[in-house]
Amino acid sequence: MTSALIIVLFLIAVPWVGVGVLGLNLLFGIILPYAAFGLFVAGFLRRLLWWGSSPVPFHIPTVCGQQKSLAWIKADGLESPSTFRAVVARMALDVLVFRSLWRDDRAELKQPVKLIYSSKRFLWLGAILFHWSLLVVLLRHLRLFTQPMLPGISALQELDGFFQIGIPALYVSDIMVCLGLVYLLFRRIFFRQVRLISLVSDYFALFLLISVVASGILMRHFFKVDLEHVKELSLAMIGLRPALPAGPGQAFYVHLFLVCVLFAYFPWSKLMHAPGILLSPTRNLRNDSRLRRYVNPWAYPVKVHTYEEYEDDFRSAMQEAGIPVEKG
Repeated sequence: MTSALIIVLFLIAVPWVGVGVLGLNLLFGIILPYAAFGLFVAGFLRRLLWWGSSPVPFHIPTVCGQQKSLAWIKADGLESPSTFRAVVARMALDVLVFRSLWRDDRAELKQPVKLIYSSKRFLWLGAILFHWSLLVVLLRHLRLFTQPMLPGISALQELDGFFQIGIPALYVSDIMVCLGLVYLLFRRIFFRQVRLISLVSDYFALFLLISVVASGILMRHFFKVDLEHVKELSLAMIGLRPALPAGPGQAFYVHLFLVCVLFAYFPWSKLMHAPGILLSPTRNLRNDSRLRRYVNPWAYPVKVHTYEEYEDDFRSAMQEAGIPVEKG
């Protein structure tokens, strides 16, 4: 954990020194964002192509319900989907409301030898808070990349800042995403079973996400940044005619650099579980093995040794050992 925190603190210091001391605005404002976006697209496509070309020799949908068989036996459409619509419905519930995580349980061995089962509802809640709040934050950021603003973004922004706490307004999504990230970090640090299997990369992803969110909140409420200059830069980069405005300060470049690191790191990390669930054969296959025969598409002809051939080779030895044979 300490190593991951040191790495993230170093990443924060790099643009602060690079822009504030060395004046490398062009590097941190234009070159690195383009490079990070290129790495993100290349890594994302590479991972999808790799997953898509991986062989699936067995029919392995994960189910926990009655499979569709005879007409008088009631099948469970969501737990054992046999149609494309049922698969889509189950995956939609997993992606949108984390249905599988809601039903997940934790087993812990207590002293004396006693196995205790408990729910993981707080993990589900933390994941919901983080993912949905992050989606709202990303949608709000679309106003910086579109001219005119897309329909609905203004209404979403007003709804998100409904409570009007302070000026500028404190967004509810900012609070929720922070609570979600703090709980996920707390769980990884203080839950013994989770801490035991945690790697530096797990802590690094959490600290990086926290730094991105925190730098954005600090930039909005404490280190004032002119959004007109930020939007001017983003529109210019999208139009492939980049030009650095004079307004953004060090805080903006720190936030932008951390976002670039997140983009470049995303395809090569566990964060790729987001699109990965859609390509998981345990979730996207229909459980219809009783309706149609599943043939391994990667099967190739191999020479097999049948039992008849085996008995012909070892019949005398089998008879001496008292093993019954089909042919006398």
